[in-house]
Amino acid sequence: MAKTDTSTFEQKLFKSADKLRKNIDAAEYKHVVLGLIFLKYISESFSEKHEQLDKDEYSDPEDRDEYIAANIFFVPKEARWNHIHANAKLPTIGQTIDEAMEAIERENKELKNVLPQVYGKANLDKTSLGELIDLISNTDLQAENDNSKDLFGRVYEYFLGEFANAEGKKGGQFYTPKAIVKLMVEMIEPYKGRVYDPASGSGGMFVMSEKFVLEHRGRINDITVYGQESNQTTWKLSKMNLAIRNINSKFVAWNSEGSFLKDAHPDLKADFILANPPFNQSDWGIDILQEDGRWKYGVPPNGNANYGWLQHMLYHLSPKGVMATVLSNGSLSSNTSGEGEIRKNMILADLVECIVALPKQLFYNTGIPACIWIMRRDKNHHNREVLFIDASEMGYMKDRVHRDLSDDDVDKIKETYHNWRKGENYHNQKGYCKSATIEEIEKHGYILTPGRYVGMEEYDNDNISFTSELICINKTLREFTNKDAELNDKISKQLNQYFPHINWDNMNFSSNEILEHTAKVIFKEWFDKYKTDDKLPEGWKVDTIGSLIDIKRGGSPRPIQDFISESGYRWLKISDATATDSPYIFRIKECIIKEGLNKTVLKKAGDLVLSNSATPGIPKFLAVDTCIHDGWLHFPSSKVSNEYLYLLFLSIRPKLVQQGSGSVFTNLKTDILRQYEIVIPDEKTFKEFDKLIKPIFERIYSNSSQIHEFIRERELQINENDLNVATIL
Repeated sequence: MAKTDTSTFEQKLFKSADKLRKNIDAAEYKHVVLGLIFLKYISESFSEKHEQLDKDEYSDPEDRDEYIAANIFFVPKEARWNHIHANAKLPTIGQTIDEAMEAIERENKELKNVLPQVYGKANLDKTSLGELIDLISNTDLQAENDNSKDLFGRVYEYFLGEFANAEGKKGGQFYTPKAIVKLMVEMIEPYKGRVYDPASGSGGMFVMSEKFVLEHRGRINDITVYGQESNQTTWKLSKMNLAIRNINSKFVAWNSEGSFLKDAHPDLKADFILANPPFNQSDWGIDILQEDGRWKYGVPPNGNANYGWLQHMLYHLSPKGVMATVLSNGSLSSNTSGEGEIRKNMILADLVECIVALPKQLFYNTGIPACIWIMRRDKNHHNREVLFIDASEMGYMKDRVHRDLSDDDVDKIKETYHNWRKGENYHNQKGYCKSATIEEIEKHGYILTPGRYVGMEEYDNDNISFTSELICINKTLREFTNKDAELNDKISKQLNQYFPHINWDNMNFSSNEILEHTAKVIFKEWFDKYKTDDKLPEGWKVDTIGSLIDIKRGGSPRPIQDFISESGYRWLKISDATATDSPYIFRIKECIIKEGLNKTVLKKAGDLVLSNSATPGIPKFLAVDTCIHDGWLHFPSSKVSNEYLYLLFLSIRPKLVQQGSGSVFTNLKTDILRQYEIVIPDEKTFKEFDKLIKPIFERIYSNSSQIHEFIRERELQINENDLNVATIL
């Protein structure tokens, strides 16, 4: 039986067009294809009006003003599609199209310097170009063309996504996945007013806003779009994208300086802001913007523009406005260079309304997980509360490397948010959503990671009796109560020994945040106060980090599974660096098969690793045996303890990140890390430091591991029950 082709019209068209690409790079070919789609669209819109005018004896079908009045681009004869198609088989077709594009720009000032004129290039095969013109002209296109604007809009949007996929990291710079844009739009509902995107890319936020308005029976003229893009090529794509949708792009500006250095809309106060700015952007111009009026909540660091983007958008938000932006997960918890203080100030100003943790692998330019910030000036529904939604486990793998959100996923998240705002049919759901007060957030050090607030998902009974469930809970709590009492005494004893002027007796060290801060304070006092050019204590010296440790990278094997199997080995991805705020990583969901071991390295529980890309410079202890991605650094040999290294990396991270490289995401330079000079104490001081600090990390581990030990104990009980049932049967 023949297999039915269920591909959509857009998929079939792209597949056919891609066959004609041959040896041309996707980044270049997209301009060829998208330019022709745009040319076909405006020509068809013109032809429809031309036929209408031709039937009217009092109208002139060549009168340019008739088209301007109808908001239709005027297409001169040499640029009309029938002329292009008639010349498709000639060797001069490339020059013909370039001249057509030039003629359209000349007749329509709003398209000046927008249309691609790349068709005469020598590397573009003219036979394939002619076939591409035939493809776009084919009868299927005409037959389905009941609504020209909608069809060409769908085709253009689909092709943008496919080209972004083909380009990988570069593609992510001009395209935000449709599901993320849809979610943001559905959450803030830009129904009427000014819509602003300070990093507007190819215009996806505006297109989705238009769809939202029309789907809710509004009028497209009820919204006005304002945008800015620093990449001229991307800006051209957006101008064509919006023109196909009949969206007025008069206020979508381009300049090479970008929104920070040359704000195209300095006086704008927008009702809605939607954006996906570059993640973790470095060297963005703060050195000449120190006194800028936008930094109401604190001056952002030069090494990361996340809080620059947030404050730029807040500056442009109207008194009743709402904004939604995508940022890397690091923005939720970073305390580097004053970022924690800026976040605290924004929280205390009651501007943060909702945080959504997104799944990893949604974006074309990074696999790291991201989040959506919803911020609102007038939170009259939930003053001094923030809604946290953990959607990190949602979605499905649409191909080997990319995840996507289904319509049901989008609906669930948006309905949770709107129900919470309305105070109807909302309840906190363990593992998914939680409405937290600012007082609760303060207790967490103003960190906004949703996992801290929503907790872990509730488990089904799995045939465990009530008594067995209580026994598991009791056993876990009793073991940790006894263990923690011993560790409390151990920590108190060490602190009393080294800092006897303060009484440390009968302390309950249950807060990881306080414990880690204590360790940092001690490290700073013992080591950080000495600079490399200071006079050092006897036996101390200045040397490189490479003199203490051997530094290696992980690997990237294939295939990978989305679950841990008995025949597989856990695989730590770089996205796991921000999946937990604990220094220890317990939960690793993906694994590699045995054959992939020769392409990576297997690390043991207790080993220390350091993130090298995406969110670089984050040290983590492994709580389980695992293989590691090449975005992690590991240390096969070391002359110092892992606890010392952990605190050292935290101490020098800001400087390492500043010296990193990468156009989209910063990567640490391992040579710089090896050659980084530090003050190294004598062996006796190392031993004394370890004696003091190790009990603190033992307690941090104990605090972090309780829930994981409970789950393990519970699974043992489930397996025992299953075994008993099997024996009875």
